[in-house]
Parts: sequence; C-alpha cells; structure tokens
Amino acid sequence: MAKTITLRISDDNYRAFRNYALKENRRIANAIETLALKQLEKTRLAEDLESADIITDEDLIRRIKAGTKQARERKGRFDVIVLRPAQK
Repeated sequence: MAKTITLRISDDNYRAFRNYALKENRRIANAIETLALKQLEKTRLAEDLESADIITDEDLIRRIKAGTKQARERKGRFDVIVLRPAQK
C-alpha cells in the first residue's frame, strides 16, 4: 500500500523538482520518487561493486584472516579509530 510523507524543501529545490517534473510530464511527487529511487539504485550498485572488489582481493582477504587470527590470540597492535561527521 502506498504511503504518504511530508517533505520540507527549500523554494529553490521545489522549483528544481517542479521544472524536472514538467519536463518529464510527471507530477512532482512522482518526480521526487523517481529521482530518489534512481539514487538508491546507484548507491546499491556501488555497494555491490565495492563488495565484489573486496571479495576478490586475495591480499586483503589474507590480511583480514591474519588480523582475525591475531585478535583471537590477543596478539598484535589494536588501534581505535573514532569517526566524526565532516564539518561544514
């Protein structure tokens, strides 16, 4: 069943979506949904390609296995990495 959402966007973004919708002969809601789905598909494809690269990288797999073994044996050096959002 279709769901209804409320979306708050700037006037400039509204005009951009409206212009796209007019050019594509779509309603604005359908234009936004179509563009969002295209972006989602691109993201999924990129994730799939990255996963394929990781799985086929024999050196990386070897290093991951060695690191896993060292972690189990409590050997090696462990670094803590803190990720912070990019500042605007």
